[in-house]
Amino acid sequence: MGIYTRLSDIINSNLHAMLDRAEDPEKMIRLAIGEMEDTLIELRSNAVSSISRRKQLERDRVDLQAKAAEWQAKAELALGKSREDLARQALVLVEEYRGRLAEIDTELESLAESLDKLDGDIGRLNDKLRDAKARQKALLLRQSTASVQLRAKNQINDKKIAEAVARFEAFERKVDDLEAQSEVQDLGQGEVLEKEFADLEKTDRVEAELARLKQRMRAPAGDAGHNDPDKS
Repeated sequence: MGIYTRLSDIINSNLHAMLDRAEDPEKMIRLAIGEMEDTLIELRSNAVSSISRRKQLERDRVDLQAKAAEWQAKAELALGKSREDLARQALVLVEEYRGRLAEIDTELESLAESLDKLDGDIGRLNDKLRDAKARQKALLLRQSTASVQLRAKNQINDKKIAEAVARFEAFERKVDDLEAQSEVQDLGQGEVLEKEFADLEKTDRVEAELARLKQRMRAPAGDAGHNDPDKS
């Protein structure tokens, strides 16, 4: 791709639309800036070459004008001395110098047009480059801001998660405490229950013994003696 074709593509391109379509806008704009800077270097190099050529042509033009004037004077001198042959030869050289001057003037005119175009192209490319660099700064700023916001949101989310976990753990500890209190209430209940049953059994034995005693006391003396196993 030639420099002017590439330059035309750059100048006519819609950088904003390109960035909208790009998967990685930062990379896209970095590549665009690099291409613009390379093209700008080529344009300036061409401009330097054109200016150098113009200066050389201008020096050649001055030299040719001097030589044409010199041989014009010689032709006049020869003609004044009746040396028409010499005058004719001198005028042939004058025409050659004038022909070369015409060629130089044509090239100088072409160089002037080329330099005018280069000046305009360099100006437009500089505008594009400034716009691209401004967009690059804006993208970097947006990226930095987005990163900060993302980190802040992550920190907020981490804090919310930590708070939720802490609340759950506090609730879990509360349930553990309630269960512990309930278990404390049950401590020793087995011994109490056994004592109550033992008391019941003891009461039954006492009541049975009391009943037998009452029966023995109500029985006649003989029957009592007969029924007393200790007196048999």
